[in-house]
Amino acid sequence: MSLTVQNATNQKVKTTALLEAGIRLLKEEGMPEVDVDVLLTDDVQIQELNLQYRNFDKPTDVLSFSLRESLGDEPALPELNESPTHLGDVAISIDTAKKQAAIHGVSLEQELSLLTVHGILHLLGYEDETFEGAAEMRKREKNILNFSYPAFAFPE
Repeated sequence: MSLTVQNATNQKVKTTALLEAGIRLLKEEGMPEVDVDVLLTDDVQIQELNLQYRNFDKPTDVLSFSLRESLGDEPALPELNESPTHLGDVAISIDTAKKQAAIHGVSLEQELSLLTVHGILHLLGYEDETFEGAAEMRKREKNILNFSYPAFAFPE
């Protein structure tokens, strides 16, 4: 299993907690043989990605790019049983994470951990577009994170 982080900004951030949370999630989800790349970026770049891939011209906190989903009528990518597979990529805006950390009263490291877990859950097929899906994601996030996150950060 490989969880790699690339910081594309000049902002120094600690990544130990987000790496630990992401690895714990993948192990608990029974996905020990997958690779995930996490890109730490800024609001400008994530807004460009959000516009290009989701048609939303605004920054966001986290985006997930699954390599397991097929587009339209295209077949899904084959499973590679003999070697680790690349599950996908997660992009996180450090700028937005800082704002949310201040609102939630947590450290930036904790907010980045939450966003990493949230992004990987999307790669694993979890959704938060429905009430039931969002509730399931919040439950998984709470179970993975090893710190007390404010209840309002996990809307039910």
